[in-house]
Amino acid sequence: MAGDKETLLSMGFDPARVDWALRATNNRGLQPAMDHILENEGKPIPDPSAAPTSASGSTGQPMDVDVDDEDEDALRHLMGTKARATSSTEAEAKSIKCSECGKVFKTTALANYHAEKSGHDQFEESTEEIKPLTEEEKQQKLAELREKIAAKRSVKTQQEAAEARANEAIRRKTGKDVGKLKDELMAKELVKEAEQKRREKLEDAKAKAAVKAQIEADKKARAERTAREKALRDGQPIIDAPAGASTTPAVTASSSSGTSGKDFKETRLQIRMATGGTPYTTTLSSDATLREVAEFLAAQTLAVDVETVAFAQHFPRKTFSRDQFSKTLRELGLTPSAVLIAS
Repeated sequence: MAGDKETLLSMGFDPARVDWALRATNNRGLQPAMDHILENEGKPIPDPSAAPTSASGSTGQPMDVDVDDEDEDALRHLMGTKARATSSTEAEAKSIKCSECGKVFKTTALANYHAEKSGHDQFEESTEEIKPLTEEEKQQKLAELREKIAAKRSVKTQQEAAEARANEAIRRKTGKDVGKLKDELMAKELVKEAEQKRREKLEDAKAKAAVKAQIEADKKARAERTAREKALRDGQPIIDAPAGASTTPAVTASSSSGTSGKDFKETRLQIRMATGGTPYTTTLSSDATLREVAEFLAAQTLAVDVETVAFAQHFPRKTFSRDQFSKTLRELGLTPSAVLIAS
């Protein structure tokens, strides 16, 4: 603007540098133009006909520093009085005076800004002339304004540094919290996995014990049957085994507690695939059918189809037909526990 240019020229700045500053700052005002001149002092002035650049020097644009409008207008007035010093003095200067604090303002804009900041609302026109400042007063006022701008820049720099430190502290704390949470989740997963393995081992041990007991019972039964057949061939009297002598350890234990093998309400099964791999264990009702066992296994692995899967037992050796899929585990003699081979 013409007023900004006259003010800068009255401060003694080179006209070419004034034009450069106003172009570089897009005529944003007196303060940005002054910042540009001070920051690029001593640097060559670019050709005005060349492509416009955002800025020269260490900063690309005028520093983003909030300067009070009152300070800028005061600086404009300070420099303007120097330009008007050579012109004829007006006979009488008009001014606006605040009735509450006594401050005198040359323009209505300055008076309005004072009212917004102070809350004062009592003003009157005054014929009091605002005396022009001497050259020393102008230089002193200019130095004060520059110190004020520098102080505001310093405060803003310190605030930005403090915010950066706070953000870094938050980022580090968040990273630590996330790492701690991951460690806790991993520890819980390890505990859960160990507990699962312990249960599987316990169920495997129980199933192996049941199979071993069944094998012993079958051996004893075969021995008794062989002895009977031999006695019949030799014409010797048949001596029956003592009651309960052929009972398996598992059945004996259950009988002592008043529950026979067929009276168990639940049946614990261990199902092994004929192709190998980890066995599947489950506990079903003793009234569940063999087809329900097939459905359970099909839900565990895609390699099994309910309509084509076949089950067998190694001890005693037995293969279950499709007609037996409708029979219960109790009817098939698989209670209280059994090991099945699926193929």
